[in-house]
Amino acid sequence: MRIKSKWLVVLLAFGLVLAACSPSGDEGEGTTTEGATDTTEPPTDTTEPMTDTTGGGDVATDIGVDLEAGTITVGLLSDLSGPFSSLVQVIVTGHEVYWENVNANGGIGGLEVQLETVDTAYDVPTHTQRYEELKDGVVAFGHSTGSPHTVAINADLQADGILAIPLTWYSGWSDPAINANLMHHGVPYCIEAMNVIGWLEEQMGDDITTVAIASMPGDYGLDSHAGAVLAAEAAGLEVVYEGEGAINPADEATLTAVANEIVASDADLAWVTTTPTAWSTIFGTAIAQGYQAVWSGAAPSYNPAFIGPDSPIKDAVAASTYWSSYYDVWSSDSAGVTEAKELLDASGRVQQPISAYFEGFVEAQIMHAALQAAYDAGDLTQAGVLAAAKTLENVDFNGLAPNESYVGEANDQLQRSSTIWQPDPAGLAAGEHAGEVVLQADYTSEIATGYEFSGACYVLEG
Repeated sequence: MRIKSKWLVVLLAFGLVLAACSPSGDEGEGTTTEGATDTTEPPTDTTEPMTDTTGGGDVATDIGVDLEAGTITVGLLSDLSGPFSSLVQVIVTGHEVYWENVNANGGIGGLEVQLETVDTAYDVPTHTQRYEELKDGVVAFGHSTGSPHTVAINADLQADGILAIPLTWYSGWSDPAINANLMHHGVPYCIEAMNVIGWLEEQMGDDITTVAIASMPGDYGLDSHAGAVLAAEAAGLEVVYEGEGAINPADEATLTAVANEIVASDADLAWVTTTPTAWSTIFGTAIAQGYQAVWSGAAPSYNPAFIGPDSPIKDAVAASTYWSSYYDVWSSDSAGVTEAKELLDASGRVQQPISAYFEGFVEAQIMHAALQAAYDAGDLTQAGVLAAAKTLENVDFNGLAPNESYVGEANDQLQRSSTIWQPDPAGLAAGEHAGEVVLQADYTSEIATGYEFSGACYVLEG
């Protein structure tokens, strides 16, 4: 496999509008909030338990479960109007389709799961406000968009004894000092960097000896950056440019400066973690100068619009970039993907293949497992659902995503598996899949395998 791809130098349309972007793309920018260790005693439950009349025996409840109405209410704290609304709306649709199927097949012991979805606008104060508004009406939060946003409510989650599932892949969610009330899933950003860089080094050997690493500030960029630096050292790659936190997605001058630094470094591999719009600008600026290399970055840096029919960079992206995914992709034939696609197709809501629907299914399946375990234990209180979630030894997604465990040491719980893929404009244009061709599924590099995890790769500072 060659590192130096050949393509015609294209001019980048710098104002390219990318309709969908990552739930973590702008996370942590300018944020210095620290996830604190849980030292809060859980509140004493003074609520009189209700009795399950659905036929499953006695079940204690307090908030978010109405046995007379036969409902369980789960909250979703979602960016529906902010910078990541396009993608988050897709993920929320995944939640809705998943639970519609569960409810049609008996729900949780005959109880129907209802979603209470609110818009946080990707704003930390709004996120906190929406949490306060919902916490007395839901049994748990099945989705919380954003790392700084989730960190902002983390102390309250702990004080209130409520479960939440973050929509980001910050390594702190696997850190017991942070995650007492949170459910990690998917390979963290820093481990993702170890996997992708490790895979590229294995495949390309001496064609990759140098690497340029650039990132935006905050947990998203710097967690990925930390992993890339560790991976480069472990693989024996020379870091010829290190732009830690150098990218300000809102400042075009920094994007041009980073692109110029990457070009000047003449690195064989460019690892860039930022928002999709910023990533495409840096990439386009560099290739317009004739720079040729392998490119990658954390998955939220990518957008299918890169290889859309009107994209001026689609051929270059297809020829020179490699990516990973935290869940399986649309082109897969795994049982979990097949079932999810059938449900999505039957719902009539899918306008085009987008693998991000699967993230909604993954989050919902974790919540499903927690609710079922709590019901089986006879305790559907908020505290009971949290306690049940933390006893889940193996959440099996049937191939839709790597299995997750929430018991044992943090190093053992840590997700280390990635799906490695390359963009395919032709497949996207034909509607065959979401533009992703899998190169290796369920991949863990030797670097990631040997990494001892004892805490977040990058610690949010306060």
